[in-house]
Amino acid sequence: MFFTNFSNPWMMLFLIILIADNLGYYLRTPGAFLALILSIPGILIAITFHEFAHGWMADKLGDDTPRMQGRLTLNPLKHLDPIGAILLITAGFGWGKPVEINPNNFNRTISIRKGNALVSLAGPLMNFILAVVFSIIYGLLLAFGRGFLATTLGEIIDGVIIYTISINVGLGVFNLIPLPPLDGSKILSAFLPSKARAWYASHERLLYIIFIAIWITPLASLIISPGIKLINTGLIKLINLIVGLGA
Repeated sequence: MFFTNFSNPWMMLFLIILIADNLGYYLRTPGAFLALILSIPGILIAITFHEFAHGWMADKLGDDTPRMQGRLTLNPLKHLDPIGAILLITAGFGWGKPVEINPNNFNRTISIRKGNALVSLAGPLMNFILAVVFSIIYGLLLAFGRGFLATTLGEIIDGVIIYTISINVGLGVFNLIPLPPLDGSKILSAFLPSKARAWYASHERLLYIIFIAIWITPLASLIISPGIKLINTGLIKLINLIVGLGA
């Protein structure tokens, strides 16, 4: 996810208050705190693979900037943004450390605009792939490992897998919102006519403000809920299909 650092002190104050409020809720609510703990592996996986995918795609297109900066790794510490990670854990939304790219290094066989779109698409696409992979794992456990899932360790793994699926779906869909600085903005820009693309670029600051307004209100959930529901429906069908094979 290509996210801009928040340098505005008022925005930073808002984020601190938001984090403190959510942490207070989790500490006061034992069940919610347990859910928080179980979600951490999924968050680390989602952010790490998302940012790695951006860097990997840029590298494949000829830009070695991510490789030179050590971003072609699955080490979570290389991809985590402290505030973004805490927000993702406590508030259900956030971001990773942006992967820097230099589109001028892309292979001449592809335009900078299309290259940017492919790099942007790689992150959300990776999240959806992870959601499918963990759904398959979950289906196999339901089909052939019900005895294991009944154990304490099995219940923990069950919760971790479910949260990992949910977080990857949510992060992938959220990043496809076509507003700066989300990945969807660069994907959309690649398909816009030249005049529309110029307007989009010249109004980036306004679109960014619109994104912030959506982000800090319930509008974000309303916008991404249909996409999440659609993908979850498909994943449930996949899980049921695998469970049926083991019946």
